[in-house]
Amino acid sequence: MSDSVQDGRKRSKRRYGAPQAGGKRRRGGRELEPGMQGILITCNMKERRCTAEAYSLLNEYADQLYGPEQLADPDDSSSEDDVEAALQKEVKQFHSTTENQQRRFTAVESGANNVLFIRTHSIDPGQLVHSILQDLYSTRRLKSRVILRMLPVCGSCRAFPEDMLKFLSSFLQPWFLSPNHASYQICFKSRNNSHSKRDDVIKTIAGLVNRLNPKNKVDLTNPELSVIIEVIKTVCCVSVIRDYKRFRKYNLQEVSKGPATQEAFKQEVGENEANQEVLKDLASQEQGQQEVGKTEAKQEQGQQEVAESKANQTEEQNVGGDSGLKKEEQE
Repeated sequence: MSDSVQDGRKRSKRRYGAPQAGGKRRRGGRELEPGMQGILITCNMKERRCTAEAYSLLNEYADQLYGPEQLADPDDSSSEDDVEAALQKEVKQFHSTTENQQRRFTAVESGANNVLFIRTHSIDPGQLVHSILQDLYSTRRLKSRVILRMLPVCGSCRAFPEDMLKFLSSFLQPWFLSPNHASYQICFKSRNNSHSKRDDVIKTIAGLVNRLNPKNKVDLTNPELSVIIEVIKTVCCVSVIRDYKRFRKYNLQEVSKGPATQEAFKQEVGENEANQEVLKDLASQEQGQQEVGKTEAKQEQGQQEVAESKANQTEEQNVGGDSGLKKEEQE
């Protein structure tokens, strides 16, 4: 097998962020680190296929929003001879890792199984992901087979309480600092991490949001904003997104079912409410019948008591008459 074929295969592996067998994972952009922005993607196995689908889907919508990606042509050179061109090409290949970091999308190691992280450059991951979900929701077209959820990561920090509090104090201001305010919920998920406790993190964030503006209110039913906290190892990924429940927790498989499923859900809810009203009416009727029955029973009992009272009076009168006759006979 030629060296060029082997080099091509190695480049293919590096392209998708997969480490070489038995080798150490390289740092400096190849692993999820604090300070990165991007898109967190979950799948059910088949990570390589998921990565390919993610690149295809993200580039499709990024081209619509931001235009095609502009890449430098490696063959464009002002060299005067082949020796200089070959030297420039060799230098370019040597710095291939740096060039990959400058691409619009770069897959890096997330630190968890069945979780991908696509690092983004010079784009807004929140805007991009929302546009994808909005289109899938409207058209009900399924454009992915293995991607499950796609969450934007608009900021990241070290996953330690003091670091998270410091980072979130400034990160959350555009949405929650007075005069801005909104109803919100906090969604927390931790992977391969044992020191970030769900309840502690949620209480800390809720207290921080309340201090930014007391008008911010928690709403678990229909919040305007959802604060997404995804902790992987020692990195805390954060985003503030809209339509989290409307877009089925940003699940591409579910959101593609779209309005039809939601209408069915509404119809089911309506039917349940109608059934509850019917049950209430039946319960009221049964209760009324029971009350009528109790009233009739009381009336019957009263009539029996009157009859018994009359009978007792008659018996007493008869006894009194018999006693008078006996006295007359004795006299």
